[in-house]
Amino acid sequence: MSWWQQPLVGFDLETTGTDPAVDRIVTAALVDTLGARRLSATGWLLDPGVPIPAEAAAIHGIGDDTARSKGRPAKEAVDEIAAALCERLAAGRPVVAFNAPFDLSLLDAELHRHGLAPLAERLGGPVAPVLDALVIDRAVDKYRKGSRTLQRVCEVYGVELTDAHEAGSDALAAVRVAVALAERYPDRVGAVPLAELHARQIDWYRDWAQGLESWLRRGKDPQAVVDPRWPLR
Repeated sequence: MSWWQQPLVGFDLETTGTDPAVDRIVTAALVDTLGARRLSATGWLLDPGVPIPAEAAAIHGIGDDTARSKGRPAKEAVDEIAAALCERLAAGRPVVAFNAPFDLSLLDAELHRHGLAPLAERLGGPVAPVLDALVIDRAVDKYRKGSRTLQRVCEVYGVELTDAHEAGSDALAAVRVAVALAERYPDRVGAVPLAELHARQIDWYRDWAQGLESWLRRGKDPQAVVDPRWPLR
Protein backbone atom coordinates (compact mmCIF):
# COMPACT_ATOMS: atom_id res chain seq x y z
CA MET A 1 0.00 0.00 0.00
CA SER A 2 1.03 3.59 -0.55
CA TRP A 3 1.83 5.77 2.48
CA TRP A 4 -1.51 7.56 2.28
CA GLN A 5 -3.40 4.29 2.82
CA GLN A 6 -1.45 3.46 5.96
CA PRO A 7 -1.36 4.81 9.55
CA LEU A 8 -0.78 8.56 9.78
CA VAL A 9 -0.94 11.05 12.64
CA GLY A 10 -2.20 14.59 12.35
CA PHE A 11 -0.61 17.24 14.57
CA ASP A 12 -1.80 20.74 15.37
CA LEU A 13 -1.28 23.44 17.99
CA GLU A 14 -3.36 26.44 18.97
CA THR A 15 -1.21 29.09 20.59
CA THR A 16 -0.84 32.53 22.14
CA GLY A 17 0.42 34.01 18.87
CA THR A 18 2.19 33.52 15.57
CA ASP A 19 5.89 33.60 16.49
CA PRO A 20 7.14 30.05 17.13
CA ALA A 21 10.22 31.33 18.93
CA VAL A 22 8.36 33.15 21.70
CA ASP A 23 4.69 32.15 21.76
CA ARG A 24 3.21 29.37 23.87
CA ILE A 25 0.98 26.34 23.38
CA VAL A 26 -2.63 26.63 24.53
CA THR A 27 -4.07 23.45 23.02
CA ALA A 28 -2.54 20.54 21.11
CA ALA A 29 -3.86 17.47 19.34
CA LEU A 30 -2.57 14.27 17.81
CA VAL A 31 -5.10 12.43 15.63
CA ASP A 32 -4.27 8.87 14.62
CA THR A 33 -5.74 7.76 11.31
CA LEU A 34 -5.67 4.95 8.81
CA GLY A 35 -5.38 6.90 5.61
CA ALA A 36 -8.09 9.52 5.89
CA ARG A 37 -10.14 7.54 8.43
CA ARG A 38 -9.94 8.81 12.00
CA LEU A 39 -9.11 6.14 14.55
CA SER A 40 -8.45 8.08 17.77
CA ALA A 41 -7.39 11.47 19.06
CA THR A 42 -5.43 12.80 22.01
CA GLY A 43 -5.80 16.40 23.10
CA TRP A 44 -4.19 18.71 25.63
CA LEU A 45 -5.28 22.00 27.20
CA LEU A 46 -2.41 23.93 28.75
CA ASP A 47 -1.98 26.83 31.09
CA PRO A 48 0.67 28.62 29.03
CA GLY A 49 1.92 30.60 32.01
CA VAL A 50 1.47 33.92 30.21
CA PRO A 51 -1.63 35.96 29.32
CA ILE A 52 -3.42 34.82 26.18
CA PRO A 53 -3.88 37.86 23.91
CA ALA A 54 -7.48 38.71 23.10
CA GLU A 55 -6.86 38.30 19.36
CA ALA A 56 -5.55 34.75 19.89
CA ALA A 57 -8.44 33.84 22.20
CA ALA A 58 -10.87 35.12 19.59
CA ILE A 59 -9.45 32.64 17.10
CA HIS A 60 -9.27 29.43 19.15
CA GLY A 61 -11.80 30.25 21.86
CA ILE A 62 -9.55 29.68 24.89
CA GLY A 63 -9.10 32.59 27.27
CA ASP A 64 -7.07 33.10 30.41
CA ASP A 65 -9.77 31.92 32.82
CA THR A 66 -10.25 28.60 31.03
CA ALA A 67 -6.54 28.00 30.59
CA ARG A 68 -5.73 28.73 34.22
CA SER A 69 -8.61 26.77 35.73
CA LYS A 70 -8.62 23.75 33.44
CA GLY A 71 -5.23 23.72 31.72
CA ARG A 72 -2.37 21.39 32.55
CA PRO A 73 0.97 22.82 33.77
CA ALA A 74 2.86 23.72 30.60
CA LYS A 75 6.07 21.81 31.36
CA GLU A 76 4.24 18.58 32.12
CA ALA A 77 1.99 18.78 29.07
CA VAL A 78 4.74 19.83 26.65
CA ASP A 79 6.78 16.80 27.71
CA GLU A 80 3.78 14.53 27.09
CA ILE A 81 3.07 16.04 23.67
CA ALA A 82 6.68 15.60 22.57
CA ALA A 83 6.83 12.03 23.89
CA ALA A 84 3.64 11.06 22.05
CA LEU A 85 4.80 12.70 18.82
CA CYS A 86 8.24 11.09 18.96
CA GLU A 87 6.78 7.69 19.74
CA ARG A 88 4.91 7.78 16.47
CA LEU A 89 7.84 9.15 14.48
CA ALA A 90 10.17 6.51 15.91
CA ALA A 91 7.72 3.86 14.73
CA GLY A 92 7.97 5.28 11.20
CA ARG A 93 4.50 6.79 11.24
CA PRO A 94 4.37 10.06 9.27
CA VAL A 95 3.34 13.14 11.18
CA VAL A 96 1.07 15.34 9.09
CA ALA A 97 0.75 19.07 9.70
CA PHE A 98 -0.35 22.20 7.91
CA ASN A 99 2.64 24.55 8.03
CA ALA A 100 4.92 22.20 9.96
CA PRO A 101 7.68 24.77 10.67
CA PHE A 102 5.26 26.65 12.88
CA ASP A 103 3.92 23.76 14.95
CA LEU A 104 7.12 21.75 15.24
CA SER A 105 9.34 24.77 15.86
CA LEU A 106 7.01 26.10 18.53
CA LEU A 107 6.91 22.72 20.28
CA ASP A 108 10.70 22.53 20.15
CA ALA A 109 10.97 26.07 21.55
CA GLU A 110 8.68 25.09 24.42
CA LEU A 111 10.87 22.07 25.16
CA HIS A 112 13.96 24.29 25.32
CA ARG A 113 12.11 26.82 27.48
CA HIS A 114 11.27 24.18 30.08
CA GLY A 115 14.68 22.49 30.04
CA LEU A 116 13.36 19.37 28.31
CA ALA A 117 15.02 17.30 25.59
CA PRO A 118 14.26 18.68 22.10
CA LEU A 119 12.64 16.56 19.42
CA ALA A 120 15.80 15.60 17.52
CA GLU A 121 17.52 14.51 20.73
CA ARG A 122 14.56 12.34 21.68
CA LEU A 123 14.59 10.75 18.23
CA GLY A 124 18.36 10.44 17.97
CA GLY A 125 18.24 12.04 14.53
CA PRO A 126 16.16 14.21 12.20
CA VAL A 127 12.48 14.88 12.84
CA ALA A 128 11.06 12.70 10.07
CA PRO A 129 9.00 11.60 8.27
CA VAL A 130 6.89 14.74 8.14
CA LEU A 131 4.17 15.55 5.61
CA ASP A 132 3.22 19.20 5.31
CA ALA A 133 -0.05 19.61 3.44
CA LEU A 134 0.59 23.32 2.90
CA VAL A 135 4.05 22.82 1.41
CA ILE A 136 2.85 20.02 -0.86
CA ASP A 137 -0.15 22.03 -2.05
CA ARG A 138 2.03 25.04 -2.86
CA ALA A 139 4.40 22.84 -4.87
CA VAL A 140 1.91 20.87 -6.94
CA ASP A 141 -0.52 23.73 -7.62
CA LYS A 142 1.94 26.60 -7.57
CA TYR A 143 0.00 29.16 -9.59
CA ARG A 144 -3.46 28.74 -8.04
CA LYS A 145 -4.81 32.12 -7.01
CA GLY A 146 -6.32 32.85 -3.62
CA SER A 147 -5.33 32.24 -0.04
CA ARG A 148 -3.71 29.07 1.29
CA THR A 149 -5.36 28.96 4.69
CA LEU A 150 -6.38 25.52 5.92
CA GLN A 151 -10.03 26.45 5.45
CA ARG A 152 -9.51 27.50 1.84
CA VAL A 153 -7.31 24.50 0.98
CA CYS A 154 -9.94 22.19 2.46
CA GLU A 155 -12.49 23.74 0.11
CA VAL A 156 -10.19 23.16 -2.87
CA TYR A 157 -9.78 19.46 -2.08
CA GLY A 158 -13.29 18.76 -0.85
CA VAL A 159 -12.28 18.16 2.76
CA GLU A 160 -14.78 18.96 5.50
CA LEU A 161 -13.39 21.17 8.27
CA THR A 162 -16.00 20.97 11.00
CA ASP A 163 -14.51 23.26 13.64
CA ALA A 164 -11.70 25.48 12.33
CA HIS A 165 -9.02 26.42 14.89
CA GLU A 166 -9.90 23.53 17.16
CA ALA A 167 -6.65 21.56 17.27
CA GLY A 168 -8.15 18.10 16.76
CA SER A 169 -10.32 19.24 13.87
CA ASP A 170 -7.42 21.04 12.17
CA ALA A 171 -5.11 18.04 12.67
CA LEU A 172 -7.60 15.67 11.05
CA ALA A 173 -8.22 18.10 8.20
CA ALA A 174 -4.47 18.29 7.51
CA VAL A 175 -4.34 14.51 7.17
CA ARG A 176 -7.31 14.45 4.84
CA VAL A 177 -5.85 17.21 2.66
CA ALA A 178 -2.57 15.25 2.45
CA VAL A 179 -4.48 12.13 1.38
CA ALA A 180 -6.46 14.13 -1.18
CA LEU A 181 -3.21 15.53 -2.59
CA ALA A 182 -1.79 12.00 -2.84
CA GLU A 183 -4.85 10.83 -4.74
CA ARG A 184 -4.94 13.83 -7.08
CA TYR A 185 -1.18 13.89 -7.78
CA PRO A 186 0.05 10.28 -7.67
CA ASP A 187 3.27 10.86 -9.62
CA ARG A 188 4.44 13.81 -7.52
CA VAL A 189 2.95 12.84 -4.17
CA GLY A 190 0.99 9.62 -3.74
CA ALA A 191 3.41 7.14 -5.27
CA VAL A 192 6.54 8.78 -3.85
CA PRO A 193 8.23 6.90 -0.98
CA LEU A 194 8.05 8.71 2.34
CA ALA A 195 11.77 9.39 2.68
CA GLU A 196 11.90 10.89 -0.81
CA LEU A 197 8.74 12.95 -0.27
CA HIS A 198 10.19 14.32 2.98
CA ALA A 199 13.36 15.35 1.11
CA ARG A 200 11.34 16.94 -1.69
CA GLN A 201 9.48 19.09 0.81
CA ILE A 202 12.77 20.46 2.12
CA ASP A 203 13.53 21.66 -1.42
CA TRP A 204 9.98 22.86 -2.09
CA TYR A 205 9.89 24.92 1.08
CA ARG A 206 13.31 26.44 0.43
CA ASP A 207 12.31 27.40 -3.11
CA TRP A 208 9.07 28.98 -1.87
CA ALA A 209 10.87 30.89 0.91
CA GLN A 210 13.48 32.24 -1.49
CA GLY A 211 10.77 33.32 -3.93
CA LEU A 212 8.79 35.07 -1.22
CA GLU A 213 11.90 36.79 0.10
CA SER A 214 12.79 38.08 -3.36
CA TRP A 215 9.25 39.36 -3.91
CA LEU A 216 9.21 41.14 -0.54
CA ARG A 217 12.60 42.75 -1.18
CA ARG A 218 11.48 44.08 -4.55
CA GLY A 219 8.54 45.88 -2.98
CA LYS A 220 7.46 45.93 0.63
CA ASP A 221 10.68 45.38 2.55
CA PRO A 222 14.20 45.57 1.06
CA GLN A 223 15.60 43.89 4.19
CA ALA A 224 13.09 41.00 4.31
CA VAL A 225 14.36 37.59 5.36
CA VAL A 226 12.25 34.42 5.04
CA ASP A 227 13.66 31.43 6.90
CA PRO A 228 14.09 28.57 4.37
CA ARG A 229 14.36 25.74 6.91
CA TRP A 230 11.80 22.92 6.99
CA PRO A 231 10.33 21.13 8.93
CA LEU A 232 11.93 22.91 11.90
CA ARG A 233 13.55 26.31 12.26
